[in-house]
Amino acid sequence: MADDTQAFDDSAVVLTDDVGRFLPCQVEQRFDLNGREYLLLLPIDSPIEIFVWQEEDDDDDGVLMDIEDEDIDLVFPTAKAVLAEHNLTLQRTAITLTAAGELPEADEESCLILDLDDVDEAGEPMTEEFQVLANCFHNEQEYVLCTPMEPLLIFAYRTAEGTLAIVTPEEFQAIRGSLEEKLFDLDDEE
Repeated sequence: MADDTQAFDDSAVVLTDDVGRFLPCQVEQRFDLNGREYLLLLPIDSPIEIFVWQEEDDDDDGVLMDIEDEDIDLVFPTAKAVLAEHNLTLQRTAITLTAAGELPEADEESCLILDLDDVDEAGEPMTEEFQVLANCFHNEQEYVLCTPMEPLLIFAYRTAEGTLAIVTPEEFQAIRGSLEEKLFDLDDEE
């Protein structure tokens, strides 16, 4: 996905997707690699994930699943109204949904851990932790509105035209070692 960029200043950019949605991001790091400028970006507002409860069988309570992109449009008005009750403004932004406003303090009861059905390099099951912000219902289906506990970092690079393009998962795997080395060197300089 190629994204246009509009700079606020040197510390922030705005990514824009193919349908005109934008995502303001803070620039965490800038560096050159193989003659290309890369940026490590962090969304300014809080990323939001919407999960749906899917029943697996009669004996199970169900599992939380990501909703499909086309379902976001259906659930979005309800989710936006529910988050507004918590003084959060849900936004349909590029790359991810976001919420503007101050998130409540995370505690053990408001967090959940999801299995990613994958293993890490050590063979351990991979998980992701989320803070549950609210639940909502749409067409008798229960949805869970969450924010990831780990920051959502986005790798992008500047194209020859001066715009930003998101580093695809395939590109990331190809340059991962060099990126990690470059980031490690930048941390040592600070």
